[in-house]
Amino acid sequence: MSLTLATARRVLAQLSYDRRTVALILLLPCLIVGLVAWMFHGTPVLDQFGPVLVGFFPLFVMFLVTSVAMQRERSSGTLERLMTTSLRKGDLVAGYALAFGGFAVVQALVVVGFALLVGMDVAGSLGLVILVALLDALLGCTLGLAASAVARTEFQAVQMMPLVIIPQLITCGVLMPRDQMPQVLEWLSRVMPLTYAVEALQHLAAGATWRDVQGAIGVIALWIVGGAVLAGLTLRRRTQ
Repeated sequence: MSLTLATARRVLAQLSYDRRTVALILLLPCLIVGLVAWMFHGTPVLDQFGPVLVGFFPLFVMFLVTSVAMQRERSSGTLERLMTTSLRKGDLVAGYALAFGGFAVVQALVVVGFALLVGMDVAGSLGLVILVALLDALLGCTLGLAASAVARTEFQAVQMMPLVIIPQLITCGVLMPRDQMPQVLEWLSRVMPLTYAVEALQHLAAGATWRDVQGAIGVIALWIVGGAVLAGLTLRRRTQ
């Protein structure tokens, strides 16, 4: 546990000095939500798509930041040096997840708070909305850690984003109702975590309760656990 906390403190210290990354995590989602609210002021568009943005951007941003950060550890040789110590794979993955999870909490509070400030209405529990946004951010972290194992450079880590994120955005039901999709795409949407995040947030915006969204939240949580396990299994000391 001490090694996990030490890893988390190191990652947090590095991130705190990287103002661009902090701005990407906290300000970019607010900028997009603000632009949508401004463009469609006086219309129900923000109420319709606000929950989608609240669910999508934590996943998108944290996946990007985590995958690049882990690849940077490899390319700089830091990961190789760490793995020659008593630090285990599980400690490293858990430390990263804990560090980025701290940022995820702040991001979820900032994004949801800003969306409400600019006019998004939520009839359901605000706490559950924040919980789903937080879980999406954690999901982005674990998927980013797993995806970074495939990349050899930071640029390739960025290239993993369209492969992992865009299919989820296309099939989550935003562009077309899921029951109107070709059957194969509908089946695919049923296993994608963003589908359940969007579904839960849309239901919460309409006044749903915990009982209505607990299944969707459970699926997201399972994906987070699966992503963390996959990240630990695929973690290598590669420095190419």
